[in-house]
Amino acid sequence: MITDNASANHWLVGRAATSILALLVLLVASNCAVGQDAAKLQKVELPNTQLIHMNSAIVGRPYDIQVQLPGNYSDTTRYYPVIYVLDGQWDFPLVISLYGQQYFDGFIPASIVVGIAWGGAHPNYDSLRAGDLSPTFNKQVPQSGNGEKFFSFITQELIPKIDSSYRTRPHDRTLMGSSFGGLFTLYAMFRQSASFNRFILTSPYLGFDNDVIYRFEKEFAHQNKGLPVRLFMAEGGLEGGQGDFDKFVELMKSQDLKNVSLETRIVEGAGHSGAKAEGFTRGLQSVFARPSLRLDPSLLDQYVGTYEIGPTMQIVLSRRGDQLVGTVPGGTSEVLHAETDDDFYVLGQFLNLHFKKDNSGKVTGFEMERYGGKGFIKRIK
Repeated sequence: MITDNASANHWLVGRAATSILALLVLLVASNCAVGQDAAKLQKVELPNTQLIHMNSAIVGRPYDIQVQLPGNYSDTTRYYPVIYVLDGQWDFPLVISLYGQQYFDGFIPASIVVGIAWGGAHPNYDSLRAGDLSPTFNKQVPQSGNGEKFFSFITQELIPKIDSSYRTRPHDRTLMGSSFGGLFTLYAMFRQSASFNRFILTSPYLGFDNDVIYRFEKEFAHQNKGLPVRLFMAEGGLEGGQGDFDKFVELMKSQDLKNVSLETRIVEGAGHSGAKAEGFTRGLQSVFARPSLRLDPSLLDQYVGTYEIGPTMQIVLSRRGDQLVGTVPGGTSEVLHAETDDDFYVLGQFLNLHFKKDNSGKVTGFEMERYGGKGFIKRIK
């Protein structure tokens, strides 16, 4: 029988990674949870975050819900996607840091980030997550099998609470999880619920309960009538379970799931926990990837010209094949990727252009949005 602490380190179960070193790491982690006297330490609060205490009537236990609002939330005309993070007690600080980096670089839109953690006095995270994040009961993990209730808590209690408390986009939600959380994220997607349309997961516990996730995948593939979703999966190259990961990915690809956009990655040089940072980063970039349209050259030609950024600075837009290119003084050029016929962006930068036209259809300039502000750039030639 597996102990509560061991259940959190599931990759040691059903895989070949049973080395003495791995077992020693497990024992050390189990006995180092209590460090210095917490009463003597001053708590550190994450800036711009809020904490909501929820008691779930469905699950019958308390949860601590962490919320970070985007920097421009004061603009009451805007509504935001929501990114839900499992294992918030560990991964909420990681994800909000990654979110800030990816937003600044223009990869993801301004979003609300919600971390889901277990509440109450001295919660045993190992035991609680093994229960809530597992979709079925496995006698090797006595507390397992609460996934159905936990999923109902998220969809029937938590999401309505967030949607009623904040300005959200009800049809734009992301679910993120790792390990047991990765297993649950797949389970949530295979449920074909309209609650989420983006899924990011790393190091999923695919072998849980004799590969039960394959049964849910089979049911999902058979129906294949769900809303379009984007799925990103990653695993550390040093985990020892890459064969299981590759097998599952190949199965997903072989199903020809027309409503699922799938991207995967092996994070080289990373283990089970270390794969999260890069995996979550690449996952955010993947599921929020903007289109890069190939527009007709005649459409791009209407934007070719010189635009005045300021009294002493101009930007020249030219066409190279089927792409628009911007060049600033000094010769630095950037490809402008087309998101629509009128909207363009620079990959890896917070730089968005929206072209404006007069009543006759002539381009008069573009509205340029940079991190922290926007302004109109007039066409002069």
